[in-house]
Amino acid sequence: MQLIRRFEERAGELYAKAKIGGFLHLAIGEEATIVGAARALRDTDYLISTYRSHGHAIARGTPPEAVMAELFGKQDGCSRGRGGSMHMFDLERRFMGGYGIVGGNLPIAAGFGLSAELLGTDDATLCMFGDGASNQGTFGETMNLAALWRLPVVFMVTNNQFGMGTALARHSAVTDLQRKGESFGVPGVRCDGMDVADTYRVVCDALKRAREERQPLLVEAVTYRFRGHSMADPEEYRTREQVAEWRKRDPIALWSRRLVEAGVLDEAAVEALDREAVAQVDEAVAFADASPFPAPESLYDDVYVLGDQVRGWYSVDERTPDVHRGEEERERGVHPSTREEYDQHAAGPHESGDAPRPADEAQDAGERAHDGERGG
Repeated sequence: MQLIRRFEERAGELYAKAKIGGFLHLAIGEEATIVGAARALRDTDYLISTYRSHGHAIARGTPPEAVMAELFGKQDGCSRGRGGSMHMFDLERRFMGGYGIVGGNLPIAAGFGLSAELLGTDDATLCMFGDGASNQGTFGETMNLAALWRLPVVFMVTNNQFGMGTALARHSAVTDLQRKGESFGVPGVRCDGMDVADTYRVVCDALKRAREERQPLLVEAVTYRFRGHSMADPEEYRTREQVAEWRKRDPIALWSRRLVEAGVLDEAAVEALDREAVAQVDEAVAFADASPFPAPESLYDDVYVLGDQVRGWYSVDERTPDVHRGEEERERGVHPSTREEYDQHAAGPHESGDAPRPADEAQDAGERAHDGERGG
């Protein structure tokens, strides 16, 4: 939890310095919900999250260096710099990603559960989402299928009191979120999302039922985020007094105090753990800084639909005189970097022996060919 907290704090600082682009959603205050739930999983279980997922990746075992490099958009990131903050992914550790579409991960989680059922494994899936997603159409649809097909999935709604900037009572007619799956056949339970031990216990029990009884469950984790919805959030919808009141239940401070009182750690050990977390984050930032950006020729790597799977050209690169399929990008070599080089290249001899065409004419011809194939 300390590592996630320090990582998130540093990520916020680096975002302000433009080292991180796009959107950045921090989970500061929700560390107990993240760690307690992730630690309840087996290595073979699946975890799928939302766009607020840096901590989930770290808790699942993804090195902080790979997570920070992903935030930087670097080649050594856990998604090779393709996903950034909202699309973390680590197949090796069965962290199946963060998703930018609210509620978009719910039916995917049901798919993981269905695969376990069809393959006859006892792998379970934990799907974490926010309170706002419980109002999406995908919520009811997924609950219904999970109960109907008896899928081994635990759905965990992270009730941090706000759907983006809208208070729970203003966006949900039912504020007792653990009950929202009951009409679909998915019973619910609640845990204290600010208490890592309680979260761990409740999720362990839920996973056991899902695994052994093929009973999907909905777990409501009552927690709070100390920062805004994203780094672009002015936080005009809540008072400083409210945030200060919740900060009295900081999950890291509460757990540290319990460990000290139980004689597991002393104050010096707690401080040493915090220094260690800061040092790990320092190393992660240095690693991300040193990591290269993805090469331009890798632009079309890992695109889902390419080649003969569809008629026509799914992706087209028009940066060269000879318009070509995107998947052929690596074979084409380095592109001209200036207009002058571009025109010179266009005027040069072609490998096929055909007469040269001006760059603009080639581009127009490529567009016509592309439109014709796509329309055919």
